[in-house]
Amino acid sequence: MGVGSLLALYLAAPVMGLVAATPWGDFVMGLHHPLVWPALRLSVVTTSITLVIVVSFGTPLAWTLARSTSRAWRVVEVFVQLPAVIPPAVAGVALLLSFGRRGLFAWLYPRGWSVTFSTAAVIMAEVFVSAPFFIQSATSAFRRLDRNSIIVARTLGAFPLRVFTRIELPLAVPGLLAGAAMSWARSLGEFGATLMFAGNLSGKTQTLPLAIYTAFESDLRAAQALSLVLIVVAFGVLVVVRSVSAAPRARER
Repeated sequence: MGVGSLLALYLAAPVMGLVAATPWGDFVMGLHHPLVWPALRLSVVTTSITLVIVVSFGTPLAWTLARSTSRAWRVVEVFVQLPAVIPPAVAGVALLLSFGRRGLFAWLYPRGWSVTFSTAAVIMAEVFVSAPFFIQSATSAFRRLDRNSIIVARTLGAFPLRVFTRIELPLAVPGLLAGAAMSWARSLGEFGATLMFAGNLSGKTQTLPLAIYTAFESDLRAAQALSLVLIVVAFGVLVVVRSVSAAPRARER
């Protein structure tokens, strides 16, 4: 118990140190730095678009992974989860060599144009690193569903799409919401892949983590203020995830 408490204290210490080292006045002054609001606005826009893409395409993929038993789909599942464990710098290099001006898929672009160093590149980087978190949670949610109720519905003549929208999807909502929250938080905190693939251009590709990196070199108050904003957001996401995850267990009792 004592050893575990030491680890818990160590994990909490950096957050407590950041909060203690940032008086309210410095926090307010930091929020007035020119880097803050363009980066905040860009992060809100790109992460929102990223979340829509991940949920829209990730939900049917997660359902397929949950229902398929073939070895080929198990291999697909491994590749889908791979971005969650590779270093962000490696993700940035991979995106650059795949979708850069001279990348593997450069032939998709009009002549003289490239997606790199654009807002679209930010979204692509965020989708790449955050999608596995949603897909993993959604796949687990679909796998936990009671197969008997689904079989009964199909036996009574319900079409597969109707079974999915009226039975499977509503029952899997807690897992989908938890995965969406974690995916959004991951995209909000993305740094390495974005820096290498999209660059650090204010108002265009400079998200909150990149703004913290830039502000740290010139105005520590701005870096502290943005760091606190991200910590508050991360704390809120964890509260949502725990609440959503606890709801089904509470109903079972």
